[in-house]
Amino acid sequence: MVERYYKWYSPNLGKDTQMLVFGDRGYPLVLFPTTMGRYYECKDQGLIGSAHWFVEQGLVQIYCPDSINELSWYNRSIHPAQKVRNHAWYDKMVMEEIVDKIRWNTGSGKVAVAGPSFGAYQAANFAFRHPDRVSHLFAMSGKFDVRSFMDGYYDSEVYFNNPIDFIHGLNDWNLWRMKIVLGTSEWDICLSYNQDMSERLTKKQVGHWLDVRGWKLHDWPLWQEMFPHYLSLI
Repeated sequence: MVERYYKWYSPNLGKDTQMLVFGDRGYPLVLFPTTMGRYYECKDQGLIGSAHWFVEQGLVQIYCPDSINELSWYNRSIHPAQKVRNHAWYDKMVMEEIVDKIRWNTGSGKVAVAGPSFGAYQAANFAFRHPDRVSHLFAMSGKFDVRSFMDGYYDSEVYFNNPIDFIHGLNDWNLWRMKIVLGTSEWDICLSYNQDMSERLTKKQVGHWLDVRGWKLHDWPLWQEMFPHYLSLI
């Protein structure tokens, strides 16, 4: 399996950022790490390995960007408003420095996005904010509400980075064309969040699959089972 490492100065973040890319061709998929996870986490935890056949066959090409959660949502030393602004710059980095450079690797002009745990929030937030750029969303064990990080603070920036809120106002026709999977399990600590998001999508008549698996915990073995299955849907 072809693996490449990239490091560059990000003008949006004002610092260096890093990324691993797996495969040399295929449908582009951006895979976000978990809470405080780094660009190499999904490789180290076996998630990339679970998808090796799709990568080796040239069906998908997986991009694993670094996160800045320690500078945004999980930074307790800054004001909540700054947390959201920092995340907005991260969102801009992913869009301008990654997605807009890879989305024409296929004829659709779009990418797939995915992630486990907090990476599922990152993937869903990006997909719903930019439905014109995302064709597939595979959210594995996600929580789609960031208000617990805000210490009671709320403004328009929080709203537009909180999927359970801003999903109500979305009217971009690309949302109804997006292939959406909300993956969870009966023992998943995020089961209720996925059920809630499913209800909100259903109210908007947005097609999706709420995939509730059997007795599996919120952990890597569950996501290793889900990920290759979801890739087969592309």
